[in-house]
Amino acid sequence: MRYLMSFSYDGSNFKGYQKQPKVRTVQGEIEKALKQINNNNKVDIHASGRTDAGVHALNQTAHFDLEMEITEEKLRQGLNSLLPEDVYIKKISKVDDNFHARFNSIGKEYIYIINLGEYNPIDRNYVYQYNKKLDVVEMERALKYLEGTHNFKSFTKTDEEKDDYVRTISQTNLTRDIKNVNMITLTFVGTGFLRYMVRNMVGLLIEVGEGKRKSEEIIDILKAQDRTRAGKTANPEGLYLKNVFY
Repeated sequence: MRYLMSFSYDGSNFKGYQKQPKVRTVQGEIEKALKQINNNNKVDIHASGRTDAGVHALNQTAHFDLEMEITEEKLRQGLNSLLPEDVYIKKISKVDDNFHARFNSIGKEYIYIINLGEYNPIDRNYVYQYNKKLDVVEMERALKYLEGTHNFKSFTKTDEEKDDYVRTISQTNLTRDIKNVNMITLTFVGTGFLRYMVRNMVGLLIEVGEGKRKSEEIIDILKAQDRTRAGKTANPEGLYLKNVFY
């Protein structure tokens, strides 16, 4: 039987989502709990994608196969009783045996949160503490240049050659928290995202907000297909995988 689960996690104390030897990862913790439930038999989970160290997820998804008889709710409760407090299974449902959490996804939504106000040590692992003013109007203009279908090679890790760097960003937004106007959230909705792509786009947007770049430069940066043209990579702690769409 194949199951799809939706789960959230605090990425602060993980070395990323993907399982790696001798380090703590989200995938490793979930597979360890599933193995206990499955009579000490190994269970592999296949996620919609991976997140890097320090990055959080509000709604990550993954599928896995399990032969034992158990209801979805008992399975969810059992997993949550075994998992550490920084991972939480929100929902489990049965899916077709041909379903794949990654390949059946039609899009994702990421958000990135920046604090322009006074440094807040409580939020230091969950919000990028930029702690200075930015030109948010110019950043909003720049966001629109990222929308559409483009080759995003300038915004991804360059030592991993891929056959296809083309992605479609269907929606972007910059919003302020109505209770704290110094807290801004950048939203990106698209068909998929390359490794470090969102953090690299945010890094460039911050440079635009600082007045170091013009928003129109994004046109040439996209055309260049050269990572060195796009600038710095934003810190991981402000980034959240918010939704995976099917």
